[in-house]
Amino acid sequence: MFTEKTHAWIAAEFYEKLTASFGERGKKAFIHGTQYYAESRGRRMAQRAIRDGKELTYGTYMEYGEWVNTQEVKDEGIENRSTIESLSPDLSIHITQCPWHAQFKAMGLIEAGDTYCAHLDNSICRGFNPYIVYEVPNTLHKSGFCRHIIRNAGLKEGEAHPKKMEYVKGFDYHCANSFYAYAEVTKAVFGAEGEQVCAAVMADFEKEYGPEMTAVLKGYADTNFNVCD
Repeated sequence: MFTEKTHAWIAAEFYEKLTASFGERGKKAFIHGTQYYAESRGRRMAQRAIRDGKELTYGTYMEYGEWVNTQEVKDEGIENRSTIESLSPDLSIHITQCPWHAQFKAMGLIEAGDTYCAHLDNSICRGFNPYIVYEVPNTLHKSGFCRHIIRNAGLKEGEAHPKKMEYVKGFDYHCANSFYAYAEVTKAVFGAEGEQVCAAVMADFEKEYGPEMTAVLKGYADTNFNVCD
């Protein structure tokens, strides 16, 4: 079963293998891969919003997100939990629990988690609309909480921005998007050695999750994740 934890596992594996093989260059490639992956998500969100005749505001961003917590992580009691610290003029979100944090912690890869989370959501937002300023000054991995700040978010008290569930994707799709984004960057930067890293991540994925889930992941190899469906 593909879940948020599977998604985190892929990122953690790439971080571990890239930094082990290439040191600081590997970390920079991981950050670039995270941004490349996240921006593709934002671009798909923006494309659907434009198609629907919506302005690319932060309120629209809230409506067009592509994932919701799976029942599996809810059953484990590790689903996302957050509160709003302030609404206007800047939106400040205080996050106290997250399944990605739980998975990185379980793997003993706190540095990987901190690096990933410091660059993920702001990059999704940048892909959606680069003129929205989205900051992540704290993460659960090192601060004990995440704080996300969206400058001049334009939200009003009592205003609702319900997620459009017709655009939500399963975590098989999100895991494939993540894997192939990291793989594309890894191969581009490190050539044949990068190919070996990607093959090692895929081999470890099969050991961890089995041939059936591996076949699903490989089935997305030719997907263009930069365009919406």
